[in-house]
Amino acid sequence: MPGIFYLVPAASVLALLFAYIFYRRMRREDEGTPTMRQIAQYVREGAMAYLKQQYKIVIIVFIVLALFFAFLAYVLHLQNPWVPFAFLTGGFFSGLAGFIGMRTATLASGRTANAARRSLNDGLKVAFRSGAVMGLTVVGLGLLDIAIWFIVLNAFVDEATMAQKLVVITTTMLTFGMGASTQALFARVGGGIYTKAADVGADIVGKVETDLPEDDPRNPATIADNVGDNVGDVAGMGADLYESYCGSILSTMALGASAFYAVGPEMQIKAILAPMLIAAVGVVLSIVSIFTVRTKEGAGMAQLLKSLSVGTNLAAILSGVATFGILYLLGFDNWWQLSCSVVVGLAAGVIIGKATEYYTSHSYKPTQKLAESSESGPATVIISGVGLGMVSTAIPVIAIVCAIVLSYLFAIGFDMHNMISAANLSHGLYGVAIAAVGMLSTLGITLATDAYGPIADNAGGNAQMSGLDPVVRERTDVLDALGNTTAATGKGFAIGSAALTALALLASYIEEVKIAVGRTGDALINGVEAAKASILDVMAEYDVSLMSPATLAGVFVGSMMAFLFCGLTMNSVGRAANKMVLEVRRQFREIKGILSGEGTPDYKKCVEIATRAAQHEMILPAIVAILVPIATGLVLGVSGVLGLLIGGLGAGFVLAIFMANSGGAWDNAKKYVEEGHLGGKGSDCHHATVVGDTVGDPFKDTSGPSLNILIKLMNMVSIVFVSLTVL
Repeated sequence: MPGIFYLVPAASVLALLFAYIFYRRMRREDEGTPTMRQIAQYVREGAMAYLKQQYKIVIIVFIVLALFFAFLAYVLHLQNPWVPFAFLTGGFFSGLAGFIGMRTATLASGRTANAARRSLNDGLKVAFRSGAVMGLTVVGLGLLDIAIWFIVLNAFVDEATMAQKLVVITTTMLTFGMGASTQALFARVGGGIYTKAADVGADIVGKVETDLPEDDPRNPATIADNVGDNVGDVAGMGADLYESYCGSILSTMALGASAFYAVGPEMQIKAILAPMLIAAVGVVLSIVSIFTVRTKEGAGMAQLLKSLSVGTNLAAILSGVATFGILYLLGFDNWWQLSCSVVVGLAAGVIIGKATEYYTSHSYKPTQKLAESSESGPATVIISGVGLGMVSTAIPVIAIVCAIVLSYLFAIGFDMHNMISAANLSHGLYGVAIAAVGMLSTLGITLATDAYGPIADNAGGNAQMSGLDPVVRERTDVLDALGNTTAATGKGFAIGSAALTALALLASYIEEVKIAVGRTGDALINGVEAAKASILDVMAEYDVSLMSPATLAGVFVGSMMAFLFCGLTMNSVGRAANKMVLEVRRQFREIKGILSGEGTPDYKKCVEIATRAAQHEMILPAIVAILVPIATGLVLGVSGVLGLLIGGLGAGFVLAIFMANSGGAWDNAKKYVEEGHLGGKGSDCHHATVVGDTVGDPFKDTSGPSLNILIKLMNMVSIVFVSLTVL
């Protein structure tokens, strides 16, 4: 094991240490008045009760899948014997990251509201550094899990040659990526259904029908709404981005081991270490950049965006510079070209973030125009929001296309005459994979800007329900509006990295096909020994082409999966929200004196409805996401699976951006009106934008962000079950 490798576990420990420091500082902050403390306690108890129920279901699913993997490995000998254990640890660490983030958020919201009583800057610092606990926990646990498994497998895996051993180690580690993806899907879908059922119910009855302010304590669904921000936008998001982060590193490691197989173990080790070291340096730079985020009192949306941009841009620039040194010290012959591939990934992430900010922030024209469309009613708000979301896909898609092409070309030294030769194809795809690592290398701070949003949102709710001075709510509303934009930006990063990572996972799938063929005893692929076969050999053997019926069928099924999955999750939110609306109406009707402030709403009943609905509704989408790749492999074979993954990637990437940006723009259009434009709160324009925001809720917080998990989960499932496909 090269000595430089130990920088990776060291960086992970450093990240977890600073996460703990930020957590302890947050705990030392005053939680405010007794009423503020009580409200925070209600939210905390509801969030923990939900997670407890969710983890019961997830544990059952994981046990069933792990037993099936054990059957494949120990009875049929079709699977690596380490797979069941790697799968379980991936799910455990993903769930742990989400749990720690949510625990921190529920403790921080009341303290953020209290800090906002002093100043806007104090509120920003408490919320942002509490969000940084999530960011640093995700990258710390991710790198720690990767480092531990690399050490363990290096000690115990025994293959004929070192080159084969490194391929087996890295492809086995992909299995814990499936564990992380499975847990993330349950967390995102279940949490998303919970939060949007509560949010939609609170808005339709509370805001539209009875003209109550947002987070008014007279609204029975308001506690469930605040709980939902934590279980969906914090716990779900933490598990989601843990999976994205680990997936990008693991796929690059696996591709590096196979791309440099013919060159020898020395070069393979360098290619495996590179993504881990880039991520490790990114952790350190994220910690440094977190301390640069601050603002001044009276800052508007533009100034707050600039404050956060200083931190994220500084981390990105320093990470890009550091990459050149890392790859040079590792001894890559094409160190500067490969470094440029990483820089391309970083640049694509920044472009996607800026494009998302432009289309979703009410500091810019698109969202302002969307708000103005409310003058003719909610129908035009919906039409304009859908159109805005569709248009907003252009820049991110072009950015990803350019990133794919440029990172590929840099990695092969712009050898235009042999772009798809066997060697260049592997090396070029390695460049694309390492670009995804570059995009997520500064996740420690980019996730902090994302996780801070739900904390600010809950702080506003606490301020409203506690009856604090209106200036406190004004400050938290500014922070919340900023959070809507940073959340959309974070989703853009996750979706963009998913696109690049998915391409690397396609190559990893082909590598697993070679290993699976070797296990069957038929050691030849296209007339070449399986271990030495190239990507082109596998594609020729299994007739993977645009003219192959199986490939084309797979493309259609994959494209359908993106829409089917969104349809299932949208309908789930609709059914759950309907139950919430009926319950809130019932309480207004039957509990005397709620609207006058004399009666007390039954908050607990609304929390129970959202919890039960989320637990029930999240199961079908998750089962479909796992079973369809397996069924496609059994029916259409390797060619069909590759078509499925390409179709799912293409349709899912564009659809995810559309939904995230439409939802974010609808939300901030409402905020724009609430700031006093177009008649302000309670006006007809406000009611119209609330309807748009209600439609956008499942777009941006349930279906849209779940798609990037779907894309990678289908890849991971295909990789893990490849032995059944090639039987």
